[in-house]
Amino acid sequence: MRIGIDARLWNETGVGRYIRNLVWELQVLDKKNDYTLFVSKELRSEDLRLKNEKWKIVETDIRWHTLKEQLQFPKILEKENLDLVHFPYFSVPIYYNKPFVITIHDLIINHYPTGKASTLPSPIYYLKLMGYKFIIKQAAQKAQEIITVSQSTKNEIVKHLQVSDEKIIVTYEGVENREKGKKSKDKKFNYPFFLYVGNAYPHKNIERLIDVFVLVIKDYPDVKLVLVGNKNYFYERLEQRVKGMYMDKHILFTGNITEEELISLYHQANALILPSLMEGFGLPGLEAMQSGCLVLASDIPVFKEIYQDAAIYFNPLEIESLSATIREVLQDKKKFQPFIEKGKKRLGDFSWRKMAENTLKIYESSTRVRSD
Repeated sequence: MRIGIDARLWNETGVGRYIRNLVWELQVLDKKNDYTLFVSKELRSEDLRLKNEKWKIVETDIRWHTLKEQLQFPKILEKENLDLVHFPYFSVPIYYNKPFVITIHDLIINHYPTGKASTLPSPIYYLKLMGYKFIIKQAAQKAQEIITVSQSTKNEIVKHLQVSDEKIIVTYEGVENREKGKKSKDKKFNYPFFLYVGNAYPHKNIERLIDVFVLVIKDYPDVKLVLVGNKNYFYERLEQRVKGMYMDKHILFTGNITEEELISLYHQANALILPSLMEGFGLPGLEAMQSGCLVLASDIPVFKEIYQDAAIYFNPLEIESLSATIREVLQDKKKFQPFIEKGKKRLGDFSWRKMAENTLKIYESSTRVRSD
């Protein structure tokens, strides 16, 4: 087969991590098929780390979510005469009419639009939002098969995109061994703290988490909340809110940090808190478990699916529910040690190699279905 992979989002965080690990594992696993990797022109060849001669690179300056993607990218794809293309993100050119598979990581934007962060006027933003919904629905219906990263997201796809559940295949993401070769810093904070890792989009429920800590510090004035994530519109807005509440000594914003610094925080934190209202997967919780960090997670279906009995759950809509859980941890963290041990065992179900093996089977089954 000649297989194409749209890797234009290589350097992005969530989807980029998925693409990078898929490509690195496939080139080890598959010595039979030929691959064409479509990448952005600014991507350095050494970042790709390709060591398989059956892989070809095609550079393109076409960005996702653009008119050029819809009108010009199909021509670039067709020129390569591919048997199958894998779009690892929903942004698919609707005029591409040859066989493809698509990975849908979540449908969060269907429920929690981020228009407040857009620099576009509201009517234009919501026009683009309608375009997104149209494109993802068209792509899902035209795809040979749909890959998704959790059963919870599969249920969402069936419900909102009106496709048969038989064409949707769940392949869990992996978790890198971030501990390997990364020595945690010995420095210890001189105060107890809880950790959050991720962005601050509305569905992450961080404003409610801040309200929880207003209650907690009344009884535990030394405890801190440390928020880790790249600063953007939503984080900047949160910082202003925290300052206005005179909570900036208790709630700390780190911005972007190194892997070594993140590992250190996981090791030292009382717990990682994930108060999300909706997610597609839940990688930070697995990373925390790898470092022996206790995980407190909202009781949404995807977290219960991924973490199972290795996390402590709370109602993300009730401030008192999380506040009580935090107080329990502060009173006696040792009694939660069994959850940490279960977390380390839970990691065995998540492997990028396993994800790539399953994806390769999907490529092969997609072409077999077409030939039949």
